[in-house]
Amino acid sequence: MKDENLANIIRSRAFKSLFPDDTPYYGLASDQVATLEKSLPLSAIAIEIAALENDIIPERYVRNFKAFSYQDQIALLKSTVAIIGLGGLGGGVVEILARIGIGTLILIDGDVFEETNLNRQMLSTQNGIGTSKAVAAQQRVKKINSSVSTIIYKEFLDEQNGPSMLAEANVIVDCLDSITTRLMVQEIANKLQKPMVSSALAGASGQVTTILPGDKGLTLIYGEQARQSSTGVEKSLGCLPQAVTVLSALECSEVVKVLLNRGALLRNRLLIVDLHSNDFEIMHLL
Repeated sequence: MKDENLANIIRSRAFKSLFPDDTPYYGLASDQVATLEKSLPLSAIAIEIAALENDIIPERYVRNFKAFSYQDQIALLKSTVAIIGLGGLGGGVVEILARIGIGTLILIDGDVFEETNLNRQMLSTQNGIGTSKAVAAQQRVKKINSSVSTIIYKEFLDEQNGPSMLAEANVIVDCLDSITTRLMVQEIANKLQKPMVSSALAGASGQVTTILPGDKGLTLIYGEQARQSSTGVEKSLGCLPQAVTVLSALECSEVVKVLLNRGALLRNRLLIVDLHSNDFEIMHLL
């Protein structure tokens, strides 16, 4: 289909509306995107991108504007993000990235839900105990944003399968609770030349950093012998839902900044959050 024909079809379905500040824009409702997807040889994401290229905003993304430009939203829709670990941090990251409009999400976790997950894991429900976290993440994405494509792996990432799982990602998000696995992911990300956003938490505290290919990254936090310690202190201090939610949001903020090449990244820096004292401190990693 020629671009102009597609543009005319989309324009015929668009409507005029107003931003909260009363400036006008042209929007495209989600049900119209779904209708067009059924009648055109295009995915919903391709239709949304075409709309944005013609200055028409899919309604689900209107409140992303004017913090984002049309090109910013297009860049997000064209992006692929891998989320490793779909528990507390991962569930929050899935929720935010699906809503903000990341076009493809790679969802990786071999675990199933337990009752102890209910205090903090957004994807967990009482009826879902014993079910796959990866499947639950995929189902949640479809409920939030049916345009987003998902690739799920109902297995744990390791040195053998990791490179293939992460090969298509533009950004890798570490939502793990194992220092050993976290360091392994950094090695894979570095070999693949992929940026990585990493977070860890315990109790009401946590940390976030962003690692670009070639950076020492987690070694500057955990030390050269970190592989000898398999888990973080969250095993002894627990995980509070408010901390999980804040740290998930901070990870997503870093992901968006990497994808849009905008803003000050936490590269070679560690943001440390303590919600008990309301302290937010950035430590420079040397």
